[in-house]
Amino acid sequence: MNPKIFMDCPEILKEFLLYMETIKGRSPKTVDGYYIDLRTFLRYLKSIKIQYKQPANDETFHNMKIDDIPNDVICKITLSDVYGYLHFTSNCLQNGASSRARKASSIRSFYKYIATKTNLLSDNPVENLEVPSKKRSMPKYLTLEEALELLSNMKSKFFERDYCMITLMLNCGMRVSELVGINLQDIRQDTLKLLGKGNKERIIYLNSACKDSIDNYLKIRNNNLNKNSDKSALFISRNGKRLTTRRVEQIVKDCMEQVGLGDRGYSPHKLRHTAATLMYQHGNVDVRVLQAILGHSNLGTTEIYVHIADSQIEKAAKSTPLSKIKKEKKE
Repeated sequence: MNPKIFMDCPEILKEFLLYMETIKGRSPKTVDGYYIDLRTFLRYLKSIKIQYKQPANDETFHNMKIDDIPNDVICKITLSDVYGYLHFTSNCLQNGASSRARKASSIRSFYKYIATKTNLLSDNPVENLEVPSKKRSMPKYLTLEEALELLSNMKSKFFERDYCMITLMLNCGMRVSELVGINLQDIRQDTLKLLGKGNKERIIYLNSACKDSIDNYLKIRNNNLNKNSDKSALFISRNGKRLTTRRVEQIVKDCMEQVGLGDRGYSPHKLRHTAATLMYQHGNVDVRVLQAILGHSNLGTTEIYVHIADSQIEKAAKSTPLSKIKKEKKE
């Protein structure tokens, strides 16, 4: 955590952010998300509790300082205050259900910390806070034929590297952040260590397609090394630097366009959806095994990736023992 970034926070919020990063092991990106969400919430509290008794206008609100908010204002909130805030984020900030759910989750984490790790609160005022429900839409993914088309016909100036990345994403279902974070020492024969969300490590197994693509890439990888290169990174740019997630997104987009899939809005995360879907539909992988492969802490998250093919639904309907029962008209 960069202390300069959070200079505008009251001390209790600084302590919480430091705790989430150093003790709970949250990534800097996650901690930044907590900071942004809770800064917005504290601006709302300052507006309604201290300055205006109502939410401030846009310009005033977005420039409002929060470092002078006293602890008693932060601690003396009610569930009604939080629900009023969520209503404000919906009506005035135009936040969707997903953004409101994230903000509610940040508030719950913050007040859980205050209630359990400090002497400022004996009871958690938001313990029973309900998170806004999020609409779960079916994710986009490539069919088996489209995945084969991509692997068979993709072209790239750095073919071995890009083919290896797409092969790993399609076969292993890793996140793009996990892909760019791979180091050479993470590869051990037929296994690969990944660093996932919350700095959680997991081991995945590499099939022959993945091992072959890695071997072919490693033969030419050192061609781009120089004295300033990141020698530990598996995937590097032409300048020898570790690839960024943004660059991988661009590479995937370019490869998709070359095989005629550029108008489908596919991204590295869609390749993750594809890997999970193909494992489930064609590999008969149990959903709990799939959960371990994808690195999900919640089984419910994994179930989003499980799409039952129409042919499977049809087969299930025909397999019921009542499927051939016909009613005969009595004379």
